[in-house]
Amino acid sequence: MGNSLFDTITKTFAPIHREGWRFIGIALGAALFAFIFLPDVFGWLLLLLAAWMAYFFRDPERTTPVREGLVISPADGVISSIRTAPPPRELDLGDEAERVCVSVFMNVFDVHVNRAPVDAHIAAITYIPGKFVNAELDKASEHNERQAFSLEMADGRRIGVVQIAGLVARRIVRFVDEGDKVVAGQRIGLIRFGSRVDVWLPPGVQPSVLIGQRAIAGETVLADMQCDLPPPQARRA
Repeated sequence: MGNSLFDTITKTFAPIHREGWRFIGIALGAALFAFIFLPDVFGWLLLLLAAWMAYFFRDPERTTPVREGLVISPADGVISSIRTAPPPRELDLGDEAERVCVSVFMNVFDVHVNRAPVDAHIAAITYIPGKFVNAELDKASEHNERQAFSLEMADGRRIGVVQIAGLVARRIVRFVDEGDKVVAGQRIGLIRFGSRVDVWLPPGVQPSVLIGQRAIAGETVLADMQCDLPPPQARRA
């Protein structure tokens, strides 16, 4: 009975990432102050804010597909864009050839812990300060605050991952450093609050996802580098 209750609780309520406890504590402290010195309605609103903070900073476990050639989504959210363009210079991908870029947009209700898309060596990390326009817009990749990871795989090919701050986001946090080795599905960073992650695939690699499709960080396969099939077509049902 005890074990089954514990399993139910852990499955229902995901762990909270350590980055969130400070914000939850501030909201709870403000709620206590409001209940003592202000009308109760303010206290209840601040309690709701603390509950939302706990929800926002949740960090669930994920089951990552493991097979050479798979590119796994680094973020939860909706595939908002699939485009072909030269990668940004800050990625230092070593060429100017056009690549497919898959963008995953995270709204404020999505999990915001980002994960490595492949097993790789982190060749470079570049932070670029910038604006905070809507992360769904194409210009956000050039003008917004962002952090770029250049990931070099065992075969020498590189994949680019760019964390882009959004309209509400004001801080990009990373958990890894240049020179580190990461495995697919490993946590590499977090963005507060509402944002986007771009994945720049190696030249010639086509995506396995569609615009409008939901992706799950650490689980959804964005592309298969061992597959020569054309991109899938969309059909609504």
